[in-house]
Amino acid sequence: MGDNRHHFLIVAGEASGDLHGSSLASALQLILPRSRFTGMGGSRMREAGVDTLFGIERMGATGLVEVLGECGHYYKVYRTLMKEIASRRYDAIILINYPTLNLRLAKHGRRFGCPVFFFSSPQVWAWRKGRIRAIRASVRKMFVILPFEEKLYLDAGVDAEFLGHPFIDIVRPSRSREESREKYSLRAGVKTVGLLPGSRMNEVNSLLDVMIRAAEKIRAELGDCQFLLPVADSIPPDLIRRRLGANPLGIKLIQRETYDAMNSCDALIIASGSATLEAGVLGCPMVIVYKLNPLTYWLARWLIKAPLVGLVNIVAGEEVVPELIQHKATAENISAAVLATLRAPEREQAVRARLRKTKASLGKPGVMNAVAQRIADVMAELNADEKTPA
Repeated sequence: MGDNRHHFLIVAGEASGDLHGSSLASALQLILPRSRFTGMGGSRMREAGVDTLFGIERMGATGLVEVLGECGHYYKVYRTLMKEIASRRYDAIILINYPTLNLRLAKHGRRFGCPVFFFSSPQVWAWRKGRIRAIRASVRKMFVILPFEEKLYLDAGVDAEFLGHPFIDIVRPSRSREESREKYSLRAGVKTVGLLPGSRMNEVNSLLDVMIRAAEKIRAELGDCQFLLPVADSIPPDLIRRRLGANPLGIKLIQRETYDAMNSCDALIIASGSATLEAGVLGCPMVIVYKLNPLTYWLARWLIKAPLVGLVNIVAGEEVVPELIQHKATAENISAAVLATLRAPEREQAVRARLRKTKASLGKPGVMNAVAQRIADVMAELNADEKTPA
């Protein structure tokens, strides 16, 4: 393969993986221009030149009934990708998060002597640490995206490397804070709070109403306040409008401009998840909230050992911003936490400074280019080993 005619099997299972997969495939094509990519992904990976055997549209079911309904499709995907690996047509496998499927594919790759690169590791630091043994046995190179993960894997004997978090390149407002505030008709001198109830319907169902009640209390306390609600691409805006009803708070819905909306706010009420780290990269003070079905919450508390919930706090290694989870996520608690920031400029500035420090820990721009170069380097090493006489 000295002429760089590498054929990669690349597999992503959800929207963020599709985004990362497209960036990585594009970066690899610049370094290894005669490479080919086949696998599973979404529209972004297809635009980047990946020949997708399956799309990701049916891979994100949540809830027991929904998952059971898709079992036949999941099994077909699994069997097909296993056969692709067994065909020995690929020079390497690139797996992007989605551990339920991808750790199984990694094991199969090892069985057929195909080197496996894994980008964005399973959160073994939170639960199921035993998976590290399987990763050590099957993954040629692990690219972690959280700074503390590198040492965890290296100590366990996994060839892991932290080259930065892709949010460093992705999370950027398209305009200045002042320009966005003008576009959204936000009044100068009036505090602005963002409401981000999540990207899944079950999150919206459990969090939107309590966020609105908290917003009512914030306005009542301040006398005046304005609110933005960036709508996730996965949520129909009309559904949010119906939930807002007469919308006496005048909450402004923002579509396809989440980063600009966040950047326009003085504080955010935000669902726990990757969005908290996005907000952290933008330097936005926030209050993290989350609610689960009581049984699910009990199981999560039993399985997950991490002391912090919000990803931005996990990366920082401390509770930089408040976390109000489950029974603590009340309108009273949420409003009190937001007001504590809005009424104390020195506190707001301290939070923003700590978030800048957290952002700095996520690495430098050009993350995917660096990952692609490392993959190309390893492929060159493997090629050289094959040519070395025994």
